[in-house]
Amino acid sequence: MMRAVKNLVASAALLLSVLAPVANAASLVQITENFGPNPTKVGFYIYVPDVLAAKPAILVNPHWCHGTASAAYAGSQYATLAAKYGYIVIYPNSPNTADQCWDLSSSQTLTHNGGGDSQGIVSMVKWTLAKYNADTSRVFVTGVSSGGMMTNVLIGSYPDVFAAGSAWAGVPFGCYAAPGNNSGVYGYWNSQCATGNITHTPAEWKAIVQAAYPGYSGWRPKMQTFHGTSDETVNYVNFGEQVKEWTAVLGLSQTPVSTTLNTPLSGWTKTSYGPNGWFEAYSAAGVTHNIQVQADTVVAFFQLSCSTGCFSWGQGSPSGSAPAVSSLTTSTKLATSSSAVPSTTKISTSAASSTSPAVAITTTPSAIGQSLYGQCGGIGYTGPTACAAAKCSSYNAYYSQCVPTAV
Repeated sequence: MMRAVKNLVASAALLLSVLAPVANAASLVQITENFGPNPTKVGFYIYVPDVLAAKPAILVNPHWCHGTASAAYAGSQYATLAAKYGYIVIYPNSPNTADQCWDLSSSQTLTHNGGGDSQGIVSMVKWTLAKYNADTSRVFVTGVSSGGMMTNVLIGSYPDVFAAGSAWAGVPFGCYAAPGNNSGVYGYWNSQCATGNITHTPAEWKAIVQAAYPGYSGWRPKMQTFHGTSDETVNYVNFGEQVKEWTAVLGLSQTPVSTTLNTPLSGWTKTSYGPNGWFEAYSAAGVTHNIQVQADTVVAFFQLSCSTGCFSWGQGSPSGSAPAVSSLTTSTKLATSSSAVPSTTKISTSAASSTSPAVAITTTPSAIGQSLYGQCGGIGYTGPTACAAAKCSSYNAYYSQCVPTAV
């Protein structure tokens, strides 16, 4: 009898030893303490891996409409990769109970330190930096759908906080702004933007971004954007408008320096702008709004897998010259800083692989015809109607765009 009891105790001890690591494993945690200015009461969730890098990077991952922080955590590979590489992931939760979309329309969210959802998210970043001695120069943001739109907002409103952004199925910064006096207009559904009926010249888009942070002339984050040509919710026109916006903000030509076919998946075309690829655009042929997020591609762009000599805020410049001199230093820049898609589409992250090899094509600017992703037609349009090295495709009565001939 005594031997049986001893065996039972030993078995129980063995079971507890096996379960202990699981019980202590990192998981998604909600932060309920005061973490700084949060005027719209954005929810704060965070994943901190068991083993952190010495000076961890931070990745912000805002969810999609009708999504939650928990869904973003469970539906992507970013936490899994964080456990591998030692970075921290912040998962904001939209306070918009009607549709869980982000505030993309108010003057507050579109203004540096102006309020709105964007300021609440930046407060989470600052709290995390202080709490975990994280790297102020390696803060990144990526999201899909409404989260992709918020990515554009954060890169535009807070260029002094984020080193880079990756937007999936999003829209340009400022495209969702409510018309007229948009102060306090937090949940506006801008159907004109979503359907691709808001277009601007590159100079106009640049002015919209610059107005978010008046007087700022410092370093600008690098950026990449992804969009499906068959997106039924956020019109593909918004892809080209993002190209126009960010190339103008970064002082780059709209003509890509290189084009790579079938990357990271078959049928996807990557165009790089500037001598060091400071801006990248991925056009996914035939892909709908339910675009497959390629987390590995995002992590590589941000260099989150690196441990020494990693890409960081203030490093390099869009023109490929020596590191830009910012009005704010990396160590002090944060201290001086103080509705989208109504869709029930579930956004999934997959690691699907390409069935076709990537083909790199080097392109040079052409003086004949409109550049790739430039406008080539539409009501009221008076510019070039021929494309230099692409085909002119019509997306609605107001907008036609030069797209790769493979699309």
